[in-house]
Amino acid sequence: MSSTLQARTGRHLQRYENHFRLVAGCIPYRINQHVDNPTGDLLSKLEVLMISSPNQHDLVFPKGGWENDEAMDEAASREALEEAGVRGIIHDSLLGVWEFRSKSKQNLCGQEGACRGYMFALEVNEELEFWPEQSTHDRKWLNVWEAWKLCRYDWMREALNSLSILITGKPVRLVAVPEISESTSLFCLVKTSGTECVDSAINAFC
Repeated sequence: MSSTLQARTGRHLQRYENHFRLVAGCIPYRINQHVDNPTGDLLSKLEVLMISSPNQHDLVFPKGGWENDEAMDEAASREALEEAGVRGIIHDSLLGVWEFRSKSKQNLCGQEGACRGYMFALEVNEELEFWPEQSTHDRKWLNVWEAWKLCRYDWMREALNSLSILITGKPVRLVAVPEISESTSLFCLVKTSGTECVDSAINAFC
């Protein structure tokens, strides 16, 4: 059975700025009250939703093109619905803004395939049984430490850390996380705190 909802297709309404394709996304989250947590630590109850990526073995957060007829947060909410089949309350403040290259253009030089992504936090209050991109995106709830280990890129871990601080007041702390090379993929542009990030891929655009 397929969803009666339809995902947007094409890029005729896609926003661009200074050669960057503008992208909006979110980290869907929930507080799992059924977690065995004698200390009452909110961080251990925080869970995030990740989705599978077509033709890839990794998990990602929902995101996609921000279009001309919608606000930035509306685009992020739409992508969560289309890709992950969830609705909820989106936070007003950004988790951060990052620049990266689309997966299909990672081996190219110049600015072709360059994206600027705006990420939000989405408190999930509804999970659909069927959703528009269900055939290409599975979904999985994870605690923050499981999600951290599965984040392929630095920007994903930074966004997850921002979410954790926003919701619980605490960062995600791990002793060691395997690093995956991303020399041609992305770098952090700016954080909502206003502090600058060290480029994780200064040669992203050759």
